[in-house]
Amino acid sequence: MKTALITGGSKGIGLGIAEILVKNGWHVGITGRNPKSIDEAMAKLNAINKDHALGLIADVRKLDDQQTAVKKVLDTWGQLDVLVANAGIGHFGSIEEMSAEQWHETIDTNLTGVFYSIKASLPALKKSKGYIITIASLAGTNFFAGGSAYNASKFGLVGFTQAVMMDVRAHGIKVSTIMPGSVATYFNDHVPSPSDAWKIQPEDIGKLVLDLLTMNPRTLPSKIEVRPSMPPGK
Repeated sequence: MKTALITGGSKGIGLGIAEILVKNGWHVGITGRNPKSIDEAMAKLNAINKDHALGLIADVRKLDDQQTAVKKVLDTWGQLDVLVANAGIGHFGSIEEMSAEQWHETIDTNLTGVFYSIKASLPALKKSKGYIITIASLAGTNFFAGGSAYNASKFGLVGFTQAVMMDVRAHGIKVSTIMPGSVATYFNDHVPSPSDAWKIQPEDIGKLVLDLLTMNPRTLPSKIEVRPSMPPGK
């Protein structure tokens, strides 16, 4: 049975991916910093397929936490086939308004956190000839006012992921980055509502991840841009 580890898997895109994988019989470890959010996510995942999920308290900004999370997945299921590096945050504002703390939190989570997640997972993924999927953003190619920290983190993540792909493909590891546009999640303190129906839904990204994982191994979509098909006013 295949096993995945999803960072930031307690809500939003991460949980949407976890739900699709658990529904399809995967074992899935999810990480997050908030114990209450992890417990709520575990209740949802166990309702879909009992005993197929593992909730882990971990901060992607800490390499030790990522190493511990990978070890717990291996201790529980014996293998790691897929890493989904999803955890991310966003601080927005002009360069005049952006604090040093906000800058570092954004870069440390969205970019360094992915580096730590991959470093911690790589030995296990080399054994399984597994798959690394990073969740970037269309903000990784499209800059905008007020996005200095977020743009920097996502531009960096896109380039980082593509370089990692070149580094590890000799080990039989596949690497893709998914770059969504507007998604109906709790990102940046937003609360999803019926008015978000036009947006990409978390389960849509989950289905895309499943499609990547079931694609013929000879083919690698290395960078995937995803956007709402009918945004308001279009």
